[in-house]
Amino acid sequence: MLEDLTTASSPAPWPAAYPQGYAVVDVETTGLARDDRIISAAVYRLDARGEVEDHWYTMVNPERDPGPVWIHGLTTEVLEGAPLFQDIAEEFSDRLADRVLVAHNAVFDWSMIAREYARAEREAPVRQRLCTIALSKELGLPLPNHKLESLAAHFGVVQQRAHHALDDARVLAEAFRPSLRAAARDGIRLPLLECRPLKEWSESPAAPRIGRQPGPGGHASGGYPSGGYPSGSWRPSRKRPACPYPNPGRYEADKPLKQGMRVAFSGDTSVDRELLEDRAVEAGLHVATSLSRLTSLLVTNDPDSSTSKVVKAKQFGTPVIDEAAFGQLLRDVTPASEK
Repeated sequence: MLEDLTTASSPAPWPAAYPQGYAVVDVETTGLARDDRIISAAVYRLDARGEVEDHWYTMVNPERDPGPVWIHGLTTEVLEGAPLFQDIAEEFSDRLADRVLVAHNAVFDWSMIAREYARAEREAPVRQRLCTIALSKELGLPLPNHKLESLAAHFGVVQQRAHHALDDARVLAEAFRPSLRAAARDGIRLPLLECRPLKEWSESPAAPRIGRQPGPGGHASGGYPSGGYPSGSWRPSRKRPACPYPNPGRYEADKPLKQGMRVAFSGDTSVDRELLEDRAVEAGLHVATSLSRLTSLLVTNDPDSSTSKVVKAKQFGTPVIDEAAFGQLLRDVTPASEK
């Protein structure tokens, strides 16, 4: 049972536009890159007002090295007998269907889930997601940072097993209910984002297979450091070729993008971030990982956030547009040869 942590107040009319149900989700993974895999998943299903209906948990065999065991605690031996993702995909779908996916840093959980379904040649039945980080910003909660533990502490929720999917989902469900009620009380529009199924999936070269556990001294077989990747990291870098076009300068409103423009992204996106970046590169744009005075444009759905990129964009006067506008502009990018 979840304890009611909201302050006593006279009931207010519940916003008619609010969703009819939520699936609070947490996934643990082998890492953070697009080639990483889900190794455990948990779902707390909530009704329209945030009351728990039921919960579900499963481990998943990633068919490869489990990654940062020191974080999630799931070893090769533990995962070896777990079901494959395609074996739990239908039940997972039943838990998600007709609900808004709620997660802490929801773009990460949604991206990992969408990729797993794409690998299994299926679609996740999720059409909208809600990030509790974005919701805490809308509510103006006085948090020291945006970690789950800080959100939990604010509402007096006790974490028992951090980085265990079931306990993280429980903690988030307990913190989400008073957040949802506060938003309803104040008539706040929920920061819902569209979830688009991933249909452009292609596998990269195979990651280390399951069984490459660190041996004595913290090294896996083959001489790799713990986690199975070379260069002492369990998160492989993703490098793109250099943009062949010179930077033509800043984007100007009501004009098309031009090949060579430096584009930076910040915050959550409806389209998988890496796919959005890939489309920008294919159009001849330079995708920048940081923001400087040379950046032509910042793309963000949250222009009022306090991320370093948004803050710098305001300092430098860098143009800012949202994802939808950027998608429209990508349809007609001016060649670098044109003036």
